[in-house]
Amino acid sequence: MNLVMIIIIIATLLSTILAIVSFWLPQMTPDHEKLSPYECGFDPLGTARLPFSLRFFLVAILFLLFDLEIALLLPLPWGDQLTSPLLTFIWATAVLALLTLGLIYEWLQGGLEWAE
Repeated sequence: MNLVMIIIIIATLLSTILAIVSFWLPQMTPDHEKLSPYECGFDPLGTARLPFSLRFFLVAILFLLFDLEIALLLPLPWGDQLTSPLLTFIWATAVLALLTLGLIYEWLQGGLEWAE
């Protein structure tokens, strides 16, 4: 058996053990103090279930999408060392066009308007 198989078996075994332990630990009897909310040593000032603005969620999702697309463009300066730099340029242009079209679509749909 080679070293890679041994590492995979150890990682799988360790992950399984940790998953089983994480299921067993919460089943211990919790007391009232563990179940009460805690805010910096003070009693909570309000409820933890306040309404959440959907705008924050939308901005976070848009940020993740555009950030991921920009991260795809980061290795482009090394693209000229490939066998076909023209193909790399075409793919980069396609990604930038998709990014621009997505931004225009969100702008026209009003997803970037913070206040109405």
